[in-house]
Amino acid sequence: MIEEKLVLIATRKAPGDNWILIDDPTNQIHKSLTETLEAFFQKVQKPYDFRLAPLKGNLYIITTEEVIPPPPKKFNIYGD
Repeated sequence: MIEEKLVLIATRKAPGDNWILIDDPTNQIHKSLTETLEAFFQKVQKPYDFRLAPLKGNLYIITTEEVIPPPPKKFNIYGD
């Protein structure tokens, strides 16, 4: 089973379409969502899918992880 996880990478800085990457120690303000995505790609050098939560002002990457479910429990009503 594949499980998706959202990892916060940027937050919107009001007013307008200004964004700040979470892991950027300089807190550089990017003037658009496109510029923010480009800065993130340049930083990590890996392709990701993104999810935008516009009402919260958050930008996430979507990571996937394979989860192996535990085996089903077996019961023996006769005590063997």
